[in-house]
Amino acid sequence: MKMRIQSILLLVIILSTGACGPFSKLEKSTNWEELYAGANKYYQEGEYNKAIILFDKVLPVIRGSEKAELADYNYANCHFKTKRYIEAAGYFSNFYRTYNRSPLAEEALFMNAYSLYLDAPDANLDQQSSQEAVAAIQQFVTKFPSSASYERAMEMLVDLQGRFEQKAYMESSMYYRLKDGLYPGDFYRACIINFQNFAKDYPESKHNEELAYKLVEVSTGYAENSTFFKKEERLKDAIGFASAFYRKYPNSAYTGKVNTYEAKAKKELESHAKLQKEYTERLAEQKANAEENKPLEKVEIN
Repeated sequence: MKMRIQSILLLVIILSTGACGPFSKLEKSTNWEELYAGANKYYQEGEYNKAIILFDKVLPVIRGSEKAELADYNYANCHFKTKRYIEAAGYFSNFYRTYNRSPLAEEALFMNAYSLYLDAPDANLDQQSSQEAVAAIQQFVTKFPSSASYERAMEMLVDLQGRFEQKAYMESSMYYRLKDGLYPGDFYRACIINFQNFAKDYPESKHNEELAYKLVEVSTGYAENSTFFKKEERLKDAIGFASAFYRKYPNSAYTGKVNTYEAKAKKELESHAKLQKEYTERLAEQKANAEENKPLEKVEIN
C-alpha cells in the first residue's frame, strides 16, 4: 500500500513538473518571435507534435511576412512526419499555390503527391483516394519533368495503376463467382461486359488470357440460358469469342477448355437451327391454313 502511494505521488510530481516545463510556458506565450523560434526549434529536434501546436499559434500572426514561407513548409512537413497524410497533402498543395516561385515549390508539389500516395488504400478497398493521388502525381511530372524526383513519382504511378488493375480483376472474379447463384443471367451478362472492358482498360495485363478464356465460357452459358429468339445471336457471339481467343493466344494452356465450350456452342447452334426451321415451317403452315379458312368477303350489288 505504501509503495502504491509513493508511485502515485511520483507520478503527480512528474506531471506537475511537465506542466510547468519549457514547452508549457512557451505555449502560453504571446510573444510571436518566441513562438516562432520555439516552433522551429522543436521542428529541428523532431518534436513535430509540439512544433504543430506552436505553428498553429504563430502562423496567423506572421502570414504575409518573409518568415511565413519556411514556416508554412515546415508546418506541412510536421503533419507528414506524424503520418497525417491527408492534412499534409492539403498543406503542401496550399504551399505550392501560395509560393509557386519558391525554391521549395517543386518539393512541396512532390510531397503533396507523395502524401496522397501513402494514404492510398490496398487494392481490395475503394480507390477514390488513389485516383486523387494519380492526379497529383501527373500534375507533378507535368510541371517538373526534369525533377530529381521524376523517376520516383513514375514508380508511384505504376504502383497505383497496378492497384487499379488488381481491383478491376477482383471485381471480374466476383462477377464470375456470382454467375453460379440464383440469378445467373444477370451475372453472365455482367461478366461479358466486365471482361471486355478489362481488356480495353488493361491491354497488357497478365490476366487477359485467363479472362479471354472465361469470356468464352460465360458467353456460352449465357447463350444456353437465353430465350429462343436471342439464342442464335448469343451462340454466335460465343463462337466469335473463341475464334478471337485462338488468334490472340495460339499456344495457351486454356485452348483445350476453349475447344470444349466452342464445340458445345456449335452443337447448340445446330440444334437451335433445326428448331428455328421447324418453327418457321409451322408458322408458315398456320398462316396458310388461316388464309385457306378465311371467310369470303360479301360483295354488294348496287
